[in-house]
Amino acid sequence: MTGLLAGIRVLDLTNVLAGPYCAYQLALLGADVIKVEQPGGGDLARQLGASPELNKAHMGASFLAQNAGKRSVALDLKDETDRRRFLDLVASADALVENFRPGVMKRLGLDYEALKAVRPNLVYCAISGFGQSGPMRGNPAYDQIVQGLSGVMSITGTPDAAPLRVGYPVADTLGGLTGAFAIAAALVRQKASGEGAFLDVSMLECTLSALGWPVSNYLTAGVEPGPMGNENMTAAPSGAFAAADGLLNIAANKQEQFVTLCGLIGRPELATDPRFAERETRKQNRFALKALIEAALAGDTAAAWEERLNRAGVPAGRVLTIPQALAEEQVVRRGMTVRFEAVPGSDRPVTVVRGGFLVDGVASAPVRPPPALGQHNREVLDGLVEKTATEDPHE
Repeated sequence: MTGLLAGIRVLDLTNVLAGPYCAYQLALLGADVIKVEQPGGGDLARQLGASPELNKAHMGASFLAQNAGKRSVALDLKDETDRRRFLDLVASADALVENFRPGVMKRLGLDYEALKAVRPNLVYCAISGFGQSGPMRGNPAYDQIVQGLSGVMSITGTPDAAPLRVGYPVADTLGGLTGAFAIAAALVRQKASGEGAFLDVSMLECTLSALGWPVSNYLTAGVEPGPMGNENMTAAPSGAFAAADGLLNIAANKQEQFVTLCGLIGRPELATDPRFAERETRKQNRFALKALIEAALAGDTAAAWEERLNRAGVPAGRVLTIPQALAEEQVVRRGMTVRFEAVPGSDRPVTVVRGGFLVDGVASAPVRPPPALGQHNREVLDGLVEKTATEDPHE
């Protein structure tokens, strides 16, 4: 691990995606992330994924995706003995993240105010669909619900196919990333001043915040965004173009890039054609220009054009499948995946994706496989007993 958060203990009380992804980012940075799960079933994601074998072992592919590097303890927070163990665990922690519906932790008597009595400088992060206040605070929320309510679906797809959901849980992922960012920032203040924090992360607000350009175009310019398929509203030619064997993304957003593109495809006259000579006229005539470019691209493969265009300074890239992307030399060379020869409950190899950054040239990769439910009960809880034998963790 990169160790930027070495010595930091985080309690992960989350389920499925947004919360687990948040805590996974902290684990990748070297934090000791302890996943606190309900005995018997644990995180629902343990039963989700494309492999029935792994689902049966409570190590579903969806769980594997964002729980490597963590330790797991199984505690029933409604049981008095387990509650005392949990409070001892809180006393040892720097941060806690949960993604229950607002009010659940309070009903358990384990909300921020209650836990502050145990750990006054605790950083407590609550991730929910809509936040801890407002008329929708109690509504159940899944990723697609938030995608629809945020406007993301309204601008995804082509004009005749929209609205469409983004092809992966983008709202959950943004909520998790925002939570991790906020926790890391709050930990800086905690270490500097001794103050804790209550972080109220709304998936809806995270998604709206990430819609920076479309939202700004509406708020500032009064232009209501709409679906444009693979076209870029800010420039042309910028989008997906058909080559001989597949699609190629080209982003000739600058004038000099457009001129270069025209030369490379053997149509230099397009750069001075009144329909395409300037940025705004190109946008107005984007589909006529696209047809001419695609006619030229049909003479070679997407890979050949990608290499030729990039070498000349015109941004280009093939449209790949996920298996193709994972097999790309760029991805392989930088060690984007981590392989474990086995995970608890299964002897089959498992590969997970690491964090999207290096620290001092070192990949932010997990050092242990995703844990079995309650795998670390003895290791973690016995450690607390030893610690409290000589000191009161509630002081």
